[in-house]
Amino acid sequence: MKVRAAVLNEENVMPSIETVTLADPAEGQVRVKVMAAGVCHSDLSAVRGVIPQTMPLVLGHEGAGIVEAVGEGVTRVSVGDHVIFSWVPSCGECYFCQHERPDMCDHAFMLATLGTLPDGTTPFSRPGQDGDTEDLYMFSQTSCLAEYTVVPEKGVVPIGKDVPFEVAAITGCAVMTGVGAALKSAGLTPGRRVAVIGCGGVGLNVIQGARLAGASQIIAMDHDERKLDDARRFGATHTIATAQLGDPISAVLDLTDGLGVDDAFEVVGRPETIQLAYGITRKAGQIVVVGVAKMGVNVELSAFALPAEAKHITGSWYGQAVADTDFPRLLEYYRQGDLRIEELISHRFALEELPEALEALERGEVRRAVIVMGQQGSGGEA
Repeated sequence: MKVRAAVLNEENVMPSIETVTLADPAEGQVRVKVMAAGVCHSDLSAVRGVIPQTMPLVLGHEGAGIVEAVGEGVTRVSVGDHVIFSWVPSCGECYFCQHERPDMCDHAFMLATLGTLPDGTTPFSRPGQDGDTEDLYMFSQTSCLAEYTVVPEKGVVPIGKDVPFEVAAITGCAVMTGVGAALKSAGLTPGRRVAVIGCGGVGLNVIQGARLAGASQIIAMDHDERKLDDARRFGATHTIATAQLGDPISAVLDLTDGLGVDDAFEVVGRPETIQLAYGITRKAGQIVVVGVAKMGVNVELSAFALPAEAKHITGSWYGQAVADTDFPRLLEYYRQGDLRIEELISHRFALEELPEALEALERGEVRRAVIVMGQQGSGGEA
């Protein structure tokens, strides 16, 4: 079938919206009509070469839709089901899947690098320059910045039909990554003093996760005053505008009786902000790196301080997601009013407006932008 899709042809060139061919779902695969797709910083990172990808590539990994067809052997969903995409469809067999860490699935990582489905194929194609068919590779076995996509059976999680598609879409990445970093990777408990460096879409959800965990102090840090305004709306108790301070570490110490925070979350992906997270954390505290830096970038820390201060440094990938149980749990928080998801959406765009949405994201103008399939050009702001 012919579908419109966002195709990334080369680094540092915005994707084009093209009509491409989508194959029928094969054994163990599902075709989904995409209803909404989030515009995530990871999509922008693919455009900018921060996350290396095999190209040409159909973008998108944060989305929701309706199952339209299933391949042979599919049992977890049926035609008509509403689903969220999971961009780490775990194999269930590798060491990490067997030890309750499907977010670290070796097979899913390999396929994300190759840009294919588990059977080695990609469902997207277009006519090549020489008259042959050219394959279009997949982004994390999802590629949901398209009207329809075909994904592995384990790449979808069924949800209730009461959940708006836009809410479901961003739950599948921004909400899971941020809330999961706080509740699962950090294991926050009531009374902890927390700092969050970087208050974009994921950082706001770290703040929400800290609030859900009962943190007594949530210090939001960003260079952009607009993002600090958002941080206060989503649960920050204090804010620090880093662009206005020569020494943000002292500002945090002043708020924490000179000790530093118990837990610092870095949600930017830069060496200097990772160093800042380390510097504002008390001895024997915890640093959680959520931001994704470009491959090959290193962070310098004091070798003496590592044993002398006994701080714990960890990373958080996809909020340590176990999609089948975590997505429904997050949506239950939403239903109960404990998790603000609709309010995260600041802009809505049509698929044709994706380049504009990515540029707005890069300028820091959005909390979360959503592509609404079938929507006409809107100018973006929700």
